[in-house]
Amino acid sequence: MTVDLKSQRKIDIKELPLDIPDYESSFDSKDSIIKKWILNWILSAVKNKSIKENDILPSKEEISNHLGVSIGTVQNAIRYIEDEGYLKSKQRLGTMISDVTNPQSNIYKLTSKREKAISAIKHYIIENSIKIGKKIPSARKMSEEIGISQNTARLAYEFLLKEGIIETMQKRGSDSNWILKSNPNITDFEKNYSTNIKSETLVDKITNQLKSYFIENYEVGDKIPSHEKLAAELNVSVKTIHDCIKILTEEGILITRRGRYGTILSKNCSDNVFEPLKENSIFAKAAEAVSYSYQRTQNKIVSMIKSNYKAGDKLPSMQTLAKEFDVSTNTVRKSLNNLAKEGYITFGRGRFGGTYLIDIPNEDEKQSFQWISINPKY
Repeated sequence: MTVDLKSQRKIDIKELPLDIPDYESSFDSKDSIIKKWILNWILSAVKNKSIKENDILPSKEEISNHLGVSIGTVQNAIRYIEDEGYLKSKQRLGTMISDVTNPQSNIYKLTSKREKAISAIKHYIIENSIKIGKKIPSARKMSEEIGISQNTARLAYEFLLKEGIIETMQKRGSDSNWILKSNPNITDFEKNYSTNIKSETLVDKITNQLKSYFIENYEVGDKIPSHEKLAAELNVSVKTIHDCIKILTEEGILITRRGRYGTILSKNCSDNVFEPLKENSIFAKAAEAVSYSYQRTQNKIVSMIKSNYKAGDKLPSMQTLAKEFDVSTNTVRKSLNNLAKEGYITFGRGRFGGTYLIDIPNEDEKQSFQWISINPKY
């Protein structure tokens, strides 16, 4: 259905409820709590006609600042609502309200990592003959059993909880936190899933489609279209294209270059042997060399936070961090500003001045790209 741009309205952040969720009093994950909070607001606001279909949500950054969580947490919550068909994303427009009277899930969502994880967990329960009322592994252990990230396992568990297949024993950090409530049914669609979670996902499918697209339309050395154009061409999100381009870059098929040079095709997608372009010689070989200094410092700060700090703690001063990582204070400042924009830290002034940790960075919220360092000669 074509969206009438003239009838669209961007929802002001002030229209969202002022009573933000209490994250401490619930045993659910933050993204699950926020998902319920946003969805309840959408259903209520549509009912009283204060918002309507195709109205655009405030940006993820605005919502994360409003709720005091990271952008990644908000993104997970919004993806969860998109899966249920109450929101839809359009390139260059944003995230919009769907027809809540008839929510339809995007068919591509059926091949997401979360959906694969849900199927794999169901298979695991059946194959291990787990009885109703008995414990199932924690999300952390399940992620190790079936080879997925902990975040994907948590999202799958949240779905199974909602479906009434599992229930929580309300114990934080316990291996016995989850028990089987009802026997899972394997749908006809899920019967086609391998119990190997590494079987083809959405990103895998689109990556293969991109390879075919490049073979048909481009020669080695050609500049490929922008992520937005590729997303529109294949009818997927820009984020999915980001992930696919990252894979193709790691395979040596593409080279991501700075500024107006864009991303170019480095080898024919059908070639088995990689013959690098002459231009490749201008790139640094070391993996860390591809990042700007502040990005490398930011990664170190994130590792330090995960190992030594918890939400609410005050971080060392910029001067201390600069000395610790042997970089300039300006590099540290840029790294911290990035983390602040992503909703992980905040800066205090006056008597209580300093840098304070709001949320622990998630492993799945890493940047999709790192800029390539180019020899100044070129």
